[in-house]
Amino acid sequence: MSRSLRHAAVVLWTVASLVVSPVFAQAQSQSQTQSQPQDQQSAPPPAPVTAKRLNLGPDYSKGKPFFPNIFAPYTPIKVGPPELANTPRLNQLIQDGKLMLSLDDAIALALENNLDIRVQRFLPWFGEVSLLRTQAGGVLEGVSNAPLLLGSGPSSGFDPIIQTQVGWESSAQPLVNPFTLGTGTTSLSRLVTNTGFYDVSYSQGFHEGTALSVSFNNSRISSESPGNIFNPFVQSTLTVTVSQPLLKGFGLLPNTRYIIEAKNTLKANEQQFKLAVINDISQVEDDYWLLVYDRDFVKVEQQAVGVSRKLYEDNKKQLEIGTMAPLDVLTAQSELASDEQALVQAETTKLQQETKLLNDITKNPLDPSLNGVEIVPTQPLSTPDVVENIAIQDAVKEALQKRPDIKQFEYTLKNDDIEVRATKNSLLPSLTAFGQYSTTGVGGNATVNTSTTPTSYVADLSAPLVDANGNLLFTPPPAVQEYVGSPVYPTAVKAGGLGNAVSSVFANDFPTYEGGLTLTLPVRNRSAQADNAQATLAARQAKIQYQELQNQVFVNVRNALIALTQYRAQVVATEKAQDLAQRTLDSEQKKYQLGSSTSYQVVLRSRDLTTAQANLLLARINLLVAEVAFDQAMGRTLEVNRIEMADAMRGKVLGVPNIPGAPLDADDAPARTNPWTPGKK
Repeated sequence: MSRSLRHAAVVLWTVASLVVSPVFAQAQSQSQTQSQPQDQQSAPPPAPVTAKRLNLGPDYSKGKPFFPNIFAPYTPIKVGPPELANTPRLNQLIQDGKLMLSLDDAIALALENNLDIRVQRFLPWFGEVSLLRTQAGGVLEGVSNAPLLLGSGPSSGFDPIIQTQVGWESSAQPLVNPFTLGTGTTSLSRLVTNTGFYDVSYSQGFHEGTALSVSFNNSRISSESPGNIFNPFVQSTLTVTVSQPLLKGFGLLPNTRYIIEAKNTLKANEQQFKLAVINDISQVEDDYWLLVYDRDFVKVEQQAVGVSRKLYEDNKKQLEIGTMAPLDVLTAQSELASDEQALVQAETTKLQQETKLLNDITKNPLDPSLNGVEIVPTQPLSTPDVVENIAIQDAVKEALQKRPDIKQFEYTLKNDDIEVRATKNSLLPSLTAFGQYSTTGVGGNATVNTSTTPTSYVADLSAPLVDANGNLLFTPPPAVQEYVGSPVYPTAVKAGGLGNAVSSVFANDFPTYEGGLTLTLPVRNRSAQADNAQATLAARQAKIQYQELQNQVFVNVRNALIALTQYRAQVVATEKAQDLAQRTLDSEQKKYQLGSSTSYQVVLRSRDLTTAQANLLLARINLLVAEVAFDQAMGRTLEVNRIEMADAMRGKVLGVPNIPGAPLDADDAPARTNPWTPGKK
């Protein structure tokens, strides 16, 4: 007992030191600072940066409180219906049947409407629900190991449980031995007993493995037996039981493992959602630039058709006046047909890409307001002057710090380590200390003797046979021969009740104390060994997978850097090629006008220019897409586009880019302090 007290004292001292020491240190630091001269005092430290929790809407990890509405925990948690209508921002961007869309607008609309983002938004909410379950003492979803606590029944949870039971029972017993039943040899053929009971109990488990149970049982029994001192009588019993594992299940980790793992899983889910947002925003950027390419490529093909048509018409006129051979006209006509076919294909590709982008930024692309609407990208196509120049080691280091998939896997490693330590504790034998205290009180209608003449005898094998005066009877007289044992005298009733029984309980008139140790020793313990081995193997495997993931990050970052360099060089090369193709075509057209060239040569040079223009356009788009891929590989997508996860979680973005005077949602205004402006820095 003294050892336990010392242990408790050490724990209390440790907790107190953890609380008092920082306060004392802070006070001492402030006093030293104040004692320094004003010119020697350093500048005040900057305010600590507090991590902003994602604005997830309702927090499903809290549950409904029991107070002040005690009925709230027994009602469902409110989950709103999904919003499947497009946000107003979409219609605000439509002008004259055209959706005037900048890259900023496309990103904002994707955060608000993209269905994949909205589906992935449920991941943190599922994590909160799992955390709520484990805080109550449940098992983490997907884990089928032993119960969270080593106790059994209602006490195995952290949520208190109050249980009441009210009932009534009537029983009739046959009189097999009337003397032992206290009725004597009367004409009764059965003994009727009526019992009413009311029981209430409270049980709860604690994070340290302690299990507490308190029960208060009350019963009222009336019987036809004349031998009861109280009839009817009331009995109340108060019982308090406490148990504490000392080996297996001792401490915080074995009993809160699923709570800790649920918190880590929630953080991992948030990182997974962040990864989904990065992927979807990157996809929106890619689709946006591909639409820009398709639209500009249509213009290139239109220019080619214009050149071919002019050449065909000129040749046709010259054929009519007899200065052109029919073969030249046929050649120009063939080139015109080929260019027109390429234009149709380009327009088809543009419409397909437009549909894809529309699906990225809307919840319902079949909205009547979008019928026949053309998407017009307004973001100018530009070539970055400076391409990312960073050492591969520094780039990989930054990516490992920022990429959500890396952080998500780190939480998996933490959970694996917890499983290893918890299953290691489960290898120990089960040694549980328990203590129980109970006290009983009795009350009711007491019987009091009022006569010296017995009315019956009850069986008492240890008592001699006596008459009414207490004289020893060797041969019982005929009047009392039917009575054997102790005499029963007439009685009067003295009133009592539940109050007497409860008073007796709290007066501790009839206490019972019990304590001890329960040792459970699995002889071979193979199940626990298997659980620990499985957890250890999973942890080792996860570390290898983590290294594999880091290597994949290296590959992604390196390839993204290579792509940036190559596409930048490709842009420079295609710019020169386009310039040369344009100059060559101009020169060939002049020669053709002077009669020193043929229409076939002009067609070839026109094709070369069209190809050069398409190649330059594609190189510029490839460079922009490579930039998007590099940001994605580095984990910079949200940072570069100035996207906050709170906006992604809420599905509502504060501020309406490019729409002067557009109203804000009323519930959005207090949620953010700085206006949101997505787009490249």
